[in-house]
Parts: sequence; C-alpha cells; structure tokens
Amino acid sequence: MSKVYDLRSALELLESIPGQLVQTDVEVDPKGELSGVYRHVGAGGTVERPTKEGPAMIFNNIKGHEGARVVTGLLASRKRVGYLLDCDPKKLGFLLKDSVTNPVKPVVIPNEQAKCQEIVHYATEEGFDVRKLVPAPTNTLEDAGPYITLGMCYASNPETGDSDVTIHRMCLQSKDEISIFLQPGARHIGYFRELAEAAGKPLPISISIGVDPAIEIASCFEPPTTPLGYDELQAAGAIRKAPVEMVQCLTIKEKAIANAEYVIEGEILPNVRVREDQNTDTGKAMPEFPGYCGPANPELPIIKVKAVTTRRNPIMQTCIGPSEEHVSMAGIPTEASILSMVEKAMPGKLQNVYCASSGGGKYIAVMQFKKSVPSDEGRQRQAALLAFSAFAELKHVFLVDEDVDCFDIKDVMWAMTTRFQADIDMIPIPGVQCHPLDPSNNPKYSSHIRGTGVACKVIFDCTVPFDQKARFERAKFMEVDPKHWLPDFEG
Repeated sequence: MSKVYDLRSALELLESIPGQLVQTDVEVDPKGELSGVYRHVGAGGTVERPTKEGPAMIFNNIKGHEGARVVTGLLASRKRVGYLLDCDPKKLGFLLKDSVTNPVKPVVIPNEQAKCQEIVHYATEEGFDVRKLVPAPTNTLEDAGPYITLGMCYASNPETGDSDVTIHRMCLQSKDEISIFLQPGARHIGYFRELAEAAGKPLPISISIGVDPAIEIASCFEPPTTPLGYDELQAAGAIRKAPVEMVQCLTIKEKAIANAEYVIEGEILPNVRVREDQNTDTGKAMPEFPGYCGPANPELPIIKVKAVTTRRNPIMQTCIGPSEEHVSMAGIPTEASILSMVEKAMPGKLQNVYCASSGGGKYIAVMQFKKSVPSDEGRQRQAALLAFSAFAELKHVFLVDEDVDCFDIKDVMWAMTTRFQADIDMIPIPGVQCHPLDPSNNPKYSSHIRGTGVACKVIFDCTVPFDQKARFERAKFMEVDPKHWLPDFEG
C-alpha cells in the first residue's frame, strides 16, 4: 500500500482502490449545489435522507472559481479511514490511543521547501479577496455564507509558546475577514485567544486546508486525553511514524502545515466581534453534526487575513457538517480516549468502543465490555460513568457483551431487545452538562432542563447478568471460508 503523507497522496491511494473515489468535470455551483450532489453520492451520517455512505468525490469545475477543484468526503467512511491510516477499521480507536502515548514532535522546514508557499497572495495586493481565492462551499442555501469546514487552525499560547491544532467553523465574511466559532472551554485555541485579548493583542493564527488525513483525525482529540500544552500534531506524527513538517508563515509569527493545499495567515483581533449571518440574515450558520443547522452566533471573533498561500493548482477540501466524515474525525479520537481511560481503571475489560454515526460521533458510544468473573457485574456501568465524566458531549452509552458487534447497530439493537429491561437496565443521569447543539438539550424542550446544554445522560445496559450467561448464548454456526464457494466474495 502506498504511503500517505498529504492530501494528494491520499487521493492517489483511493484512486487505486475500486469504489473509493469518483470525480466529475461537470460545472457545479459551490453555493448549495455541491453539497446537494454529495448528499446523494456519499455523505451519510446524520444528513437528511436520502443519503448513503459512498466514495469521496472531486469536483473539477467550480462555478466562479476558474481552475479550482474541491474534494469532499475523504473521511466519510470508516473503511476508507482504515485504508488511509493503514489500519483495520475496527482497530482505529486502538491506533489513535497508542498515537497519543507515543508522540512524534513536528519539525520546521525551510520556506523554500514548503509546497504550501509555491504561490503567495498578500492581502495588501489590489483586488485581494479571500472569497475568490478559496473556493469554500456554502453547504445549504440558508447558510450564513461560505464556510471553511476542514481548516487546521494552528496557534500558540502567548504566554508559554505551547501550540495547538484544532478544527473550527469559519465563515468568509468579507475580502479579508473570517469569523471563527470558538466553543467556550472546548478548544485550546479559544483559551489562547482569551489570553491575547486580555493583553490587548491579536492572536496570530494559520489555517491549513487540504492535509494528510492523519492530521485531520488527530486534531480532533480533546482534553483530558490531550491536555493544555499537548500539540495534537505529535499524535499525527505517531500515526505516520514520521514528524509532521511545518513552515514559518510569511506575514505572522506562527507556523503552518508545510504541504497543505491552502494556508490562510491571519490574526484574531482583540475586542472585535461580528454577527455570523451579517451577510444573509437567515439566523442560521451551517449544518452541524447533529443534523440540524446551527444557529448563527450574534457575535464571533474575527480573523483579519494577512495572506493566502497555496500549492500550484491547489485542491480545496471540505466537509458536509452532519456527514459520516464528522463521525470519523470526532468519533475515532473519542473512542481512543475512552479505551485509554477505562483500560487504566479496569484493565482487559473494555474490548472496543464505537462512537456511532447516529450520534454524529459525539453523542453516542457503544461500549463492548467483557465480564469474566462474578465481581465484574456492575463494573460495566462504572465504565460508562468514566466515559461520561470525561466527555460532556456524550449523551447515550450502550453497554453490550463481547459477543455483540459494537460497530453493527442492528446487532446492538438486537442486544437491547433481548438483553435489556427498561425499568432495571436504563440508568438516567439528569441535570448534567451535555452538548448545546442538541436542540432537545434546551429549556424550551422541557421545563426540567435548567439551561441550554444542561440535560440528561442515559446508560442503556444491554449486557447479560454474569450469572445468567448460559441462558443467553447465541446460536453457534460452523466456521467456513465462503470463498471456497464464491471466490469473489468479500466479507
């Protein structure tokens, strides 16, 4: 299998695997139409039906952007993530878990070697307009504007110099201004911005678009797995067993990913805010991972763009918010974090974890737990509590036995049907911090909800009581190789 180290090598690999990449030369409008097409081709996730899991797609003819190309859905399939990270799809959580504990620090290469700086556009140039240089799609006709959805935001703590990479929703607001949504307490860059603003200074930030998918996945790790001061690029380096190459930006005191397709250099201005939908007045931002359009924020920080640098013939990479792509990026790092946490508390008990597509990779975790001795009874619920304590976004945890495939929701529902009684096996935990983008986590939904995001978590314990395992043994079938009868069979 060929080595993947950037977006282009990732696309070359997928092109060599049947059914993993398609492309079109037919003109497509980035405003609504591009996402509308991919919804049918391969978005999946929590996107409104009809949709399905399918190949990644390259659009080679973008209306209003001569010569531009846009790729979407690169990570919108767990199987495809397995190809790109050279790992069994069901073992991706373990790969990510090990990457955090075996970090490989990024390195800085000379500017003349950085592919991301082959072409440079300075904001001081006449006619400069980031909206024309970066073919960012508008996912729905109600969006606040064109959004950068897969920009690797890189910034540093102004007091310690520690750096961090994360993904945020960013709307192109004008020729040289981009709004950025920083969820309070959720990302380190938000903390860095607060420190800079308190000192009355701008925060330098680079936005790298179109990078190695290992970086995109690693950037979605969160505390406590990657605490303040941990640069997630180290985890990406561990996945590839080679350091991520960085380069010094040209107009700001910050670094960017050296082989990115696009890099936007800028500063988050202190004490400047903008209404997210100032150009549309729709009241909506963009489709978010739960499947609903996020509300437009009344005031967001602004990035003042200093320059846009690109590779020759750059490829824009984008993501449909509620798609299976979000499930891969947000869910797999969360799986890794839960595996690590529970393994430390009760070694050998948690067999695997799946942050399911129906929860957007954040709201649902299916935990496969093995009870080996009588004293293990009840520890499965303790494992669920550990997951909840660390990840506020988690809303529902399904506990299943080792004979249930946690990645097959039909199998999970079978376990819930035959190994679960709601009056004794459903454990609600009301009044705890959940996720504000879930519209049911709102006082308008119920008077019992004290504030937005303060709602109820639930454990669904679909495991068999240890002393009754013999009663619940599944029917055993003969182990055979179907390829003897069907040589082209793929299991």
